[in-house]
Amino acid sequence: MALTGIEIYKKLPRTNCGDCGVPTCMAFAMKLAAGQAELSACPHVSEEAKAALDTASAPPIRPITVGVGADAFKIGGETVLFRHEKTFINPPGIGVLITDAMSDDDVKGRIERLNKLEYERVGLKLKANIAVLKSAKGDAASFEALAKKVASGTTRPIALLADDPAVLSAAAKAIADKKPAIGFATAASADAVAALAKELGVAVIAKADGIDAISALTKKLSDAGLKDIIVDTGARKIKQALTDQVALRRLAIQKLERTVGFPTMVFPCEMTDNPMKEAVYASIFIAKYGGIIVLSDLNGETLFPLVVSRMNIYTDPQRPMATTPGIYEINNPDKNAPVLITSNFSLTYFIVSGELETSRVPAWLLVMDTEGLSVLTGWAAGKFVADAIAPFIKKIGIEDKIGQKRLIIPGAVASISGELEEELPNWSITIGPREAAYIAPFLKQLK
Repeated sequence: MALTGIEIYKKLPRTNCGDCGVPTCMAFAMKLAAGQAELSACPHVSEEAKAALDTASAPPIRPITVGVGADAFKIGGETVLFRHEKTFINPPGIGVLITDAMSDDDVKGRIERLNKLEYERVGLKLKANIAVLKSAKGDAASFEALAKKVASGTTRPIALLADDPAVLSAAAKAIADKKPAIGFATAASADAVAALAKELGVAVIAKADGIDAISALTKKLSDAGLKDIIVDTGARKIKQALTDQVALRRLAIQKLERTVGFPTMVFPCEMTDNPMKEAVYASIFIAKYGGIIVLSDLNGETLFPLVVSRMNIYTDPQRPMATTPGIYEINNPDKNAPVLITSNFSLTYFIVSGELETSRVPAWLLVMDTEGLSVLTGWAAGKFVADAIAPFIKKIGIEDKIGQKRLIIPGAVASISGELEEELPNWSITIGPREAAYIAPFLKQLK
C-alpha cells in the first residue's frame, strides 16, 4: 500500500539540504508520494529507509535499463500522462526486427544500418537503440546462431523473442554477457522464462492478450521474484495497440496499479507492410507511450524524423538545452582571428557556429554559461551582462591565444558595450550584427 507524504517524510534525513533538487525534505516526500520523483534523488537516505521506501516511492512506471555498456539505455520511470505536466523522462528505444528466417545479407544489412545510422542534432547523438531478434523457425540452433552473429556485429542491446522457452534459452545463454531482454513469457511459459531470466539476471518481456491478462501475468512474474518486466499486450492493429498503451499508462499513473506499471514493447513492423505507414505508427507510439518500438528495417528517410520527434518530445520543456561553455575554434583561427561571444543555449550556439563555418573566416567563438538561456533572455535575466562576461573573459584563457584584444558582441545586446569597455579596459568592444545570418558579411568587412 502506498505511503502518505508524512509517512515518507519520517523516514527521510530531514536535513532540508536541497541536494535532491527540492528545497525541503517535506516537499520531496510529497513528490515521492505523488510519484513525481525518485528516491535515488536523495543522496543521504539511509539503506534502512531505502528498503522501506523503495516500493512505496517508486515511479508509477518502473525504470528498466536495457543492455550493458555505453549503448545501454533506460526506459520507463515516467510519472505523468502529459509532457506539459512535468516532463517525459526516458525516451523509448527504437529497434529493428531481425529473424532467423532472413538471409545472411538481410541480417548483415540490418546490423550495418543499426550501427551506422546516427545523426547529430543540437549536440545530441540520435540513433536506433536495439536489435530485436525473433525466432521464426522455432529451431534452437538457428536462433542461437543468429544471436551470436548479431552480438558479434553490434554493441547495441539485444532483445530475444521466441515462443519456445528451450529455443529462447539456447540463444540467451549464448549471449548472456550482453544481458539481453528475453521473451515471450506467456501464461503457459511464465515459469520457465522467469527461471531463465532470474538465472541470467535479465529483463523479461511478458506477452498476453489485453490489459487484464497482462496484469495477471506480471503479478505472477513479480511473485516469482522478477522486477524488470516489459509488457506486450499482443495488439497488432494500430487502434487496439494505441488504446492499450493509453489504458496502461492511465492505470499506472492515475490508479497507481503496480501490476501494469511497466514499460511496453510495441510492433509497428507487424501492423502494416507499408514502410511509410509503419513510420507513422511508430511516431504515434513515441508520443503515446511506447517503451521499445520495433521497426521492420532502418532507413534514413524514416528513422531520422522519428529520432528527431523523439528528441523533441523527451526534451524537458522546463530546462533549456545547453552547450558546454568554453572556447571553440572555428576554421583554424590564429592569434589574429576575431573573437566572438554568445550564450550556451544550444540553438544559438549551433546557428552562430554554423554561420561562422560557412563564412570560412577563422574565428574564436566564446560560449558563456547562461544556464541555457538565449542571448536576449540571458541579458534580461542578468546572466549575459557586462559584469558576468568580463570575469568569464578573464578566466577562460582566450587572452593567451590572441594578439589583438577585440571582442565582438551580439548586436541584440549592444547596450552593454559601454559597461564592457569599463570592465575590460584592455579590450576593444565591437558590436556585431543582430542576426546570425549577417555574421559572414560582417566578418569579411571587418578590418
